[in-house]
Amino acid sequence: MKVLMLGWELPPHNSGGLGVACYQLCEALAKNEVDIEFILPYQADHNISFMKVTAARPKGVLEILSSGIAYDSYKYVYVDGHSDYKDIYTQSRLYEHAVSDMAASMSFDIIHAHDWLTFRAALKVKAERGCPLIVHLHSVESDRAAGQLGNPLVREIEELAVLAADSVIAVSELTKRAIVRDYGINPDKIEVVYNSIDRNMLAPISTDNTYRYLTQLKRNGYKVVSNVGRLTLQKGLTNLLHAAKMVVERMPRTIFLVVGSGEQYFELIRLSADLGIGENVVFAGFQRGKPWRDSFAVSDLFVMPSVSEPFGLTPLEAGFYGVPSIISKQSGVAEVLANCLKVDFWDVNEMANKIVGMLNSDAMRRTMSAALESELPHLSWEKPTSQVKQLYERQLKGVYA
Repeated sequence: MKVLMLGWELPPHNSGGLGVACYQLCEALAKNEVDIEFILPYQADHNISFMKVTAARPKGVLEILSSGIAYDSYKYVYVDGHSDYKDIYTQSRLYEHAVSDMAASMSFDIIHAHDWLTFRAALKVKAERGCPLIVHLHSVESDRAAGQLGNPLVREIEELAVLAADSVIAVSELTKRAIVRDYGINPDKIEVVYNSIDRNMLAPISTDNTYRYLTQLKRNGYKVVSNVGRLTLQKGLTNLLHAAKMVVERMPRTIFLVVGSGEQYFELIRLSADLGIGENVVFAGFQRGKPWRDSFAVSDLFVMPSVSEPFGLTPLEAGFYGVPSIISKQSGVAEVLANCLKVDFWDVNEMANKIVGMLNSDAMRRTMSAALESELPHLSWEKPTSQVKQLYERQLKGVYA
């Protein structure tokens, strides 16, 4: 079968887990004889052989050749070096028209679209071609708004997409409940397909760690607690910093390493100063490659305190690098990951207690890390891929019966 896959990013030109999940799912589908053409909004070399990756070239816009358009980017960079800023909704609209033009001369059996930025394009192609449409929600607007309503325009796009789609994929039961709650669709229309992790994509740790300052502090008896992700309301970093204050009061030799970028960057720096723990919190910014891997390698404990996390790949990545986790109960990964500690995102006292308990027990961390390592092989892409392919087949039978 031939699938027209619509997505906003792929590694290495991605801003977060959306691109990683899309890449790994598509690679697993390709191994199961699914022919995929993946259309991105930008032009870049992804060095991918298992599927065809095509750049959408919006009308009136010169070829895009920068490092890609991040999920929250507002900028196209042109060949001649001239920059033109466009809001994210305009980018989505340009993508919609470009995909529609391209699809007119393409052959495919089914449309599979990832998250709201691609849904307008998917709906337009479905209307023009009549193919089955599957929309795949890695998050909903209320997630990104940390439980609030969020942007009404985005909600309108999501609602129209889930109503018009032939089938909806949610990355967790948490996300499925959010879709039903926010948009009132029949839960039978939604299939939960959990994200997973391809361990072959994770490079090994090298001996020379990027964070030499932290490495030296660890030699002097310090512990390092890390968080890796976007610095947004959804991720619950303000609660982590309030918990960090309690941890530092009890264990002054604790460093919190925050890796990522986002609109809360300066707010969180100010908050750590206001809480009196500025010297115990290191903001490393957005990292890729070795510095990203080394942030796990230097850590004694990983904490994901998300207010609402549709899935959450980072605890699995931390586990691959031997780091135990404390995760929010309000996350999709909490539904499938057994060997970790779980806490309500709002319970900063319990979060602090769990952090202190883990840091004070080398044996507990080793035991949990070993148990998590043995659990990871069972969290492969095999089952999710089978679910998606079977969903394709059911939709095609409905069309061609």
